[in-house]
Amino acid sequence: MIRNPFRREDSRERAIRALHSRVNAGARVPALYLDLGVPDTVEGRFEALCLHVVLVLRHLRRLPPPAADIAQDLVNSVFEQLDSSLRELGVGDMGVSKRMKKLAQAFYGRAAAYDAALDASDADALAASLARNVLACDEPEAARRLAAYVGAADAGLAATDLDALMAEGPVLPDPARFAGTAARS
Repeated sequence: MIRNPFRREDSRERAIRALHSRVNAGARVPALYLDLGVPDTVEGRFEALCLHVVLVLRHLRRLPPPAADIAQDLVNSVFEQLDSSLRELGVGDMGVSKRMKKLAQAFYGRAAAYDAALDASDADALAASLARNVLACDEPEAARRLAAYVGAADAGLAATDLDALMAEGPVLPDPARFAGTAARS
């Protein structure tokens, strides 16, 4: 989007943009693609972004105010980025609307599936959901490795307070650490 160069950006907007940028960076770590099998495609990058946003949103839901407002601002920022990306790809207004609706449905569906599996500490359900959505394959071992990474990321985020999350972004494990391991049930 084109921003008005004369408009002063408030500190909260800058903080949300910084958090969004850090979540994006976490979703683009090469080891996710090279070591954990996330497809390096437009769809694979969307799935990695969704996964990391969901992890941060899960954590924000557990924190005191203003975490809920930050969570909503983060979702808004992510969907503004997706809208902008579609437009840059040449999708017209009518097409953007339809695709954004599908992307939102996909995002919230994945969020529900990942949340349910993580809340239940069900590594098999998480691996199955990740195999279906992120990996788009039926490789149980690859899905277990990605599930181990996701579980570790979720646990690491749980130990982060709101100030640290906003100042440093999500502290995520190195995906390469999970390349040779599988989640233990």
